[in-house]
Amino acid sequence: MREDEWKPEAKDLEAAIGRGEAALTALLSEAHAADIAECLLELDEEEAWRVFGALDTETGTEVLQRAADPVRTGILERIPVSELVDHVEQMPADDVVDLLALAEDEKSEAVLRAVDFERAQGLRELAAYEPDTAGGLMTTEFVAVQAGTRVGDAIKEIKAEEGPAGEEEVGVFVVDDVRKPIGFVSDRELLTSGIHTPIEEVMETDLLSVHVDDDQEDVAHAMLKYGVTAAPVVDEGGALIGVISSDDVGEVIEEEAEEDILKLVGTSAVEQTRLPVFTRVRHRLPLMALTVLGGLVTARILDYALPSSSDGGSSVGDVLRYLPIIIGLAGNVGIQSSTILVRAFATGEVSQEREATVVTSEVLVGFLIGLLCGGVTTLVAAHLEGAGDPEYRFGSAVGSAIWVAVSWAALLGCLVPLGCKRIGVDPAVAAGPFLITLSDISGAAIFVAVAHLVLEIGV
Repeated sequence: MREDEWKPEAKDLEAAIGRGEAALTALLSEAHAADIAECLLELDEEEAWRVFGALDTETGTEVLQRAADPVRTGILERIPVSELVDHVEQMPADDVVDLLALAEDEKSEAVLRAVDFERAQGLRELAAYEPDTAGGLMTTEFVAVQAGTRVGDAIKEIKAEEGPAGEEEVGVFVVDDVRKPIGFVSDRELLTSGIHTPIEEVMETDLLSVHVDDDQEDVAHAMLKYGVTAAPVVDEGGALIGVISSDDVGEVIEEEAEEDILKLVGTSAVEQTRLPVFTRVRHRLPLMALTVLGGLVTARILDYALPSSSDGGSSVGDVLRYLPIIIGLAGNVGIQSSTILVRAFATGEVSQEREATVVTSEVLVGFLIGLLCGGVTTLVAAHLEGAGDPEYRFGSAVGSAIWVAVSWAALLGCLVPLGCKRIGVDPAVAAGPFLITLSDISGAAIFVAVAHLVLEIGV
């Protein structure tokens, strides 16, 4: 961020909304579109729309390109077609397709009817490709010249292009008579070559052509491997129909890596710290449910190995059978919170001003997950052990221990990476091993303490 550029927070936008449109416009004029897009996710739909409405067309277009899908969907529901067309005309084709996919079919069709016919036709063709393929990633707005063209004429072709195609910094592709790509010339090479030089003398002929149906992740890895800045996308006949740039590749790699990492710990691949608490809980519950099921199965297996009480009460063996479920749940929740914060620190999603808010919301997520999993486990454990444990005391002990341990693990999952960041240690390196150890020890201690207090047995 430049020194003269101010970065707003959601609370600043909310305060400006309360002071009126003039104050909001003045505030937004000092902010970057990327920061505005980031803040919109923390506002409610009405506030986000008021902020967007106060932006000029150019900034609004950039915000639409950068904002999260839930924000864009809310804006698309309210924005008039004529205003949406103004934004669409400034966007690259691939971004337009992604945006219109979030809008209602009627509004998307109205936009396509309002834009230039040739561009509308290209957008329809682009929208027909699967989003995770090269066709879904490519842009159809690029500059291509015939073999035999001189450098000066190629530069004129770029200048003659209107809209996003002329602004794309991917260079020029050289095609033969049937539009098969045979070479590529970068912008730098065009500018440093004589205008009368034949394009064949300066073009690169070692192209990485990809098929329109190739998986976008495979394409991205291939472009990174061979250091390609732009790859031609060809159809079944080998004709050039689109281009994938290095910027597109960077986005794919980042998205795929984030998706894989977050799915690994049972969360969704979105900015978790900006989602409502109940949405986060819903995203994480499937992994927790699997952990509860696994813990209950483990408890039944241990039932055959550990002694049960013979007097109808609860013994040490009865209690220890449920220790794995508590350690497992606490460990999973702690790792989820830690992973989300480490990623948020690395991407700048969590600024110092938001740290307290994010920690509070993550602990609340852990509290609710612990309450839900603890309640389910209480009922199941009481049913399994109920003959020797009237009034569900045993099940309540296990459920209470889960509730406390999971809430504590969520807090640890936030404080450990936050503490690492404070003392200058990379949270990604130190938080994982330390957190797992601390979570296991504290989870076992909490379980023992709760069992002793509720069941009044020596463990």
